Amino acid sequence: MAPHKAPDSSRRSDRSRRAIYDAALALVGESGYRRTTIEGIAARAGVGKQTIYRWWPSKAAVLMEAFLDLAARAAEEAAPQARGADPQDGGAEYGIPDTGDLAADLKLVLRATVDELNDPLMEAPTRALTAEGIVDAKLGAEFVEKLLDPQLALYVTRLRAAQEAGQLRPDADPRIALELLIAPLTHRWLLRTLPLTHAYADTIVDYALGGLAPRS
Repeated sequence: MAPHKAPDSSRRSDRSRRAIYDAALALVGESGYRRTTIEGIAARAGVGKQTIYRWWPSKAAVLMEAFLDLAARAAEEAAPQARGADPQDGGAEYGIPDTGDLAADLKLVLRATVDELNDPLMEAPTRALTAEGIVDAKLGAEFVEKLLDPQLALYVTRLRAAQEAGQLRPDADPRIALELLIAPLTHRWLLRTLPLTHAYADTIVDYALGGLAPRS
């Protein structure tokens, strides 16, 4: 008879966390943020609600962590394509590609952002966290610190490289320049003013770079 192995509590915890993440994202997508409850998440995940309260202080915290996990997985999947690297190469850092063609690189990334914002799996939790972060300053700050700032730093790195290559005005502030790219997408998506498309993303890049080009 094979010796009895004690259950691996860390693996069980990982499975439970993954189930809770998936349940939270699914319920927000199906019912919206306000109708999603800790009890509902626990029931969907097959865990006791006390398990959730032991790990997170609130529904918003559960959704924040679930969304960060989802975003991290999406970045891992997109990294080899964005780098143009071998998918088996897990050691390289993910970032905005630098092919020497700034417009093409930014259009590639903004098109991917459009696809992400239009993805039903991402859209509902993103909207929920954005809306909740407006009224909950602590959650909003955490959303910016853990999710937005690391992504925006990638734009700063790429834009600074473009400045060094003489492709952008040397006096342009990269942090403001990236807002010329991101803010129009966010405005159209958040307020649903018009469809969010690849063509719109391309136009934003063209307009922004036209104003950021070196002055003759």
